[in-house]
Amino acid sequence: MNGRNFLQRWFGRGWLSLGYLFLYLPIIVLIVFSFNSSRQDMVWSGFSLRWYSELMSDTEIISGFGLSLKIAFMSATSSVILGTFAAFALTNYQRFRGRTLFSSMVSAPLVMPEVIIGLSLLLMLVSMQKVFGFPERGVLTIWLGHTLLGMAYAAVVVQSRLQEMSKSLAEAAMDLGCRAHQVFFLVTLPNITQALASAWLLTFTLSLDDVVLSAFLSGPGSTTMPLVIFSRARLGLDPRVNAIAALTILAVTIAVIVYAVMLARADRRRRKQMSAAYSAD
Repeated sequence: MNGRNFLQRWFGRGWLSLGYLFLYLPIIVLIVFSFNSSRQDMVWSGFSLRWYSELMSDTEIISGFGLSLKIAFMSATSSVILGTFAAFALTNYQRFRGRTLFSSMVSAPLVMPEVIIGLSLLLMLVSMQKVFGFPERGVLTIWLGHTLLGMAYAAVVVQSRLQEMSKSLAEAAMDLGCRAHQVFFLVTLPNITQALASAWLLTFTLSLDDVVLSAFLSGPGSTTMPLVIFSRARLGLDPRVNAIAALTILAVTIAVIVYAVMLARADRRRRKQMSAAYSAD
């Protein structure tokens, strides 16, 4: 029996290690070869910061990266706001006319291929431009497309947190004289801050690396970083792309670590407050 448990444990660890290796080995290889002095793919010829220095003078990648950050920040913020309102309506109002249709429309972008979403948005925007002369494809249209996709993900994250939250808190606040909007901003919102932060980071990441929607909705002068990387990858791997990818991974890793530390501190603070309240009782 002990031998069987030993084999099962190491078999599970082996599969887990292979899974992590499959996921993270390409990322590690990309980071390592961003310091390669040679332009040839997968041929190591020595450590160098050449591609990072050349990256600083590559205006196309830098402008694309700045545009991607701008659109990702705007779309993540708008997605969380709209997704929170949608999740709040679906959670607190179980019965209203059109609820099934509304719920289906909110979650539709989760299961619909991005090609279909991008094509339908493109046709709609082209028709609007012919009739009204607005909007032209660019930052605004990319932002609208990313918000449409991100709102569905944000609604799922926030709705799961709202379903776990006890309704007694809101009921107690209303018994004390709070109105509906005061309950939302003073009671509900502080209790779902972690879910809001998680939804914001998720939608920010989705917008930052989106290619399909950006390809359909971008226009002249609005080329995002993923589109620049994709266009260059079709002509052969560019070592400067490895450098910008490594910097992006570094930025995302730092953001995740900071967020994890903030969550841990908030959790410790909440536990201290709860233990203090129990001891006072």
